[in-house]
Amino acid sequence: MNILIAVDLSPVTEQVMANARQLVQAMDAHAYLLHAAEPEPDFVGFDTGPEVVRDQMAAEFRREHRQVQELAESLRSEGLTATALLVQGPIVDTVLKEAERLDAAMIILGSHGHGAVYDLLVGSACEGIVRKSARPVLVIPGR
Repeated sequence: MNILIAVDLSPVTEQVMANARQLVQAMDAHAYLLHAAEPEPDFVGFDTGPEVVRDQMAAEFRREHRQVQELAESLRSEGLTATALLVQGPIVDTVLKEAERLDAAMIILGSHGHGAVYDLLVGSACEGIVRKSARPVLVIPGR
């Protein structure tokens, strides 16, 4: 059985991992830790644009990849099976596509708990995943 754990590498990630660790262990599942990295900027000239922008993005991707690898390693050090994934793309679509590709039995993710007004104005990746997922979703509250 596969469980997809979507992490955003914020302080909520620690709570998500603590809860996910218990489920992965109890279900003897394979944990796939997914961080959906922001897509490339849409501004014109990025491909041939300023080298400093490309360097900054590359450094950010390396940092995020290292963090996801460390999370997977923390599970493996406890004898659990875990794979780290860093996929570039829109968060909701990326999480749902990866859950489908991996045939995940469930998706685990965290909520920042910003509130209804924030979600209405800015939107919530968590809400989008819950609304669109055909798979069970466990939301770990950040507060």
